[in-house]
Amino acid sequence: MKITLEELLAFISVVDSGSITSAAEQLGQTTSGISRALSRLEKKLDTTLMRRTTRRLELTEEGQSFLGHARDIISSVENAEEQMALRRLIPAGKLRVNAAAPFMEHVIVPLVAGFRQSYPQIELELNTDNLIIDLLEKRTDIAIRIGTLRDSTIHARLLGASRLRILASPDYLERYGTPNSVEALRDHCLLGFSQPESLNLWPLRNPQAQHFAITPTLSASSGETLRQLALRGEGIVQLADFMTRDDRQSGRLVQLLEQDTLDVRQPINAVYYRNTQLAARITCFLDYVSAHIDAQTL
Repeated sequence: MKITLEELLAFISVVDSGSITSAAEQLGQTTSGISRALSRLEKKLDTTLMRRTTRRLELTEEGQSFLGHARDIISSVENAEEQMALRRLIPAGKLRVNAAAPFMEHVIVPLVAGFRQSYPQIELELNTDNLIIDLLEKRTDIAIRIGTLRDSTIHARLLGASRLRILASPDYLERYGTPNSVEALRDHCLLGFSQPESLNLWPLRNPQAQHFAITPTLSASSGETLRQLALRGEGIVQLADFMTRDDRQSGRLVQLLEQDTLDVRQPINAVYYRNTQLAARITCFLDYVSAHIDAQTL
């Protein structure tokens, strides 16, 4: 038995208006349509809800009892619709955001206080993961990913792009000297990624190829680990601007081979699962992040 909202509305409208004709006018339907809806409802319930006479409709005892349940159901649906409409106006609920640890630390975390003040009814859950994840399996609303997206079928929003630079600490350069050419890097300690290999292609002018492929002297899976190693004078590193802005401004890291460095920027995308319309809490988070990160941040 599958009673529809249309049948319940027809029943309630007939009771409230006093006739099938009046109910049809209120609901914008035909009298025959209302009559069929009532017949289907009674058939599904296997009971008579109304006694029809030439002058009026009269509820049976079963009809009187069922009317209260019908009103409760319609009221619950209307209340749910109102709550959803309210959530669109005042976004609320849990929002799960996943990002690589460096981006979470250097970009998202500094924005959290302002976002929570603007949207106090949204409960943030921040998770870090450097790998592409299944959004549904991980129950993630938004995954922020750095680099070119391999899957062109997913839904994504470009938040910005961050330039790549070759960097080292003053302490390292004092001990080992400053390389004055791309080829001179081969005589230095190079900090690179253990995976993926594509991150070890540095954006440097190179006669043999479009990028300069390094063999790391010391490798790590996390950009933040490589940053910390570089800050401690362990070698030369390639990192994105969003991680090193403060380091470069303070002089803790200095850019090398600036004239030989290509203007290569890593795209930063917010990936999300979408079936139809985005939930308001997702939209407002993406809007907030986009509005508060700029060329200086990235």
